[in-house]
Amino acid sequence: MSTKPLDYDNQIVRWWVISGIVWGIAAMLVGVIIAFQMVYPNLNFPPYLTFGRLRPVHTNGIIFGFTLSIITASMYYAFPRLLKTEIFSKTLSRIHFWLYQLTIVLAVVTLLGGITQSKEYHELEWPIDLLIVVWWVIFAINIFGTIWKRQEKRLYVAIWFFSSMLIGVAMLYIVNGLVMPVSFWKSYSIYAGITDANIQWWYGHNAVAFVLTYPILGMMYFYLPKHTRLPIFSHRVSIVHFWGLIFVYMWAGPHHLLYSAVPNWLQTLGMLFSLMLIAPSWGGMLNGFMTLTQAKEKLRTDATLKFMLVAITFYGMSTFEGPMMSIRSVNVIAHNTDWVIGHVHSGGLGWVAGMCFAAIYYLVPRLWNTKLYSEKLAELHFWVATIGILLYIVSMWVSGVTEGLMWRAVDETGALMYPNWVEIVQQLAPYRLIRAIGGTLFLSGVLIMVYNVAMTIKNAGAGFEYVDLREGVKVA
Repeated sequence: MSTKPLDYDNQIVRWWVISGIVWGIAAMLVGVIIAFQMVYPNLNFPPYLTFGRLRPVHTNGIIFGFTLSIITASMYYAFPRLLKTEIFSKTLSRIHFWLYQLTIVLAVVTLLGGITQSKEYHELEWPIDLLIVVWWVIFAINIFGTIWKRQEKRLYVAIWFFSSMLIGVAMLYIVNGLVMPVSFWKSYSIYAGITDANIQWWYGHNAVAFVLTYPILGMMYFYLPKHTRLPIFSHRVSIVHFWGLIFVYMWAGPHHLLYSAVPNWLQTLGMLFSLMLIAPSWGGMLNGFMTLTQAKEKLRTDATLKFMLVAITFYGMSTFEGPMMSIRSVNVIAHNTDWVIGHVHSGGLGWVAGMCFAAIYYLVPRLWNTKLYSEKLAELHFWVATIGILLYIVSMWVSGVTEGLMWRAVDETGALMYPNWVEIVQQLAPYRLIRAIGGTLFLSGVLIMVYNVAMTIKNAGAGFEYVDLREGVKVA
């Protein structure tokens, strides 16, 4: 074995961290704007800055701009270290980065221009789809090439979770993206009717799995033991967690199509697999909690650990709430209401963004070889973000249940009590305003983090120093 020090190529990780922060701010700002547009319609400025054009910019920006950038940063950081080897190709990693940036820019321009396939999470038209396939293949070659040349025989579970994203997304994206182009910026799906809906929600549900769940769990299994300097509570549970999710998650998509033309047996199958998801999800959540209990003395003072605690908590809440919402008697109230928005954002803001913030706070001091500028600002970010999340999801829960009940309320003659839809919208306005305020608070927390990160980077090269944040432990 060579004794030459390994070059972990921190430069490419730095680029991805900055990419995640930049696209995250942009996408969250758009989210705040459309939240206020729901309350004040006059804030829509057609044709480009309307809710319909901005919403896919927000969703794609958060999922593929912010989250995927931090996931990729984590993978380029974790794989060489876990596998005791250098990344397979520095050249491929840079080609991957710039093609990805080109894709995000094209996505923003085309979506604002109204060029879209009109499929949730798969709005981009076919030329951009092909561009995504190119850099996804490059990404996969670089990651699997690194696994192939590894010096560490065993594959830690974080590797499994991260790698599953590369395979799962490729399969989903290709199948759901099969279209017939009719011009350079217009195409139609090769599927029709209920088959198209089924394929779309098989993709949509599993996009949540393979982008917003598996790689984020990979981050939990990597950063939690690294930050606490303690082993994961149970490697056996982590493996069961991985294979349990892989087996069950794929078949739960039909729960998005309850009360539709999809065959009844398929709707029931989707509901049952959704309920089965609770078991592996909570196994993983408990594994995370049990690992955290080994470092409980740091929880009061360590903002990074607090973000992990909140993230794991929201992971548990979301993976319980989602299956409950797939039950027909619950879904009849929840479907198409603000409750769904609250559910999505409890997972998105609490679980996904929480773990991404923890990753940023872990990575930035190490990548720029310095100390974090301010632990107090990180603490302030945590509390502002947490209050913002709570305002957001509680208001959406109340709004959603109110909305669902008003839609179905009938008088003694059996007629709808609220046949005028605008009347229901007006009733929901106060809750949606609270949601917008919660989103603004969450964005304010991110801006605090950005200032903290910028000041940390400004002091680059001062030397990274591990700080033990346990109460009563003096800094050396």
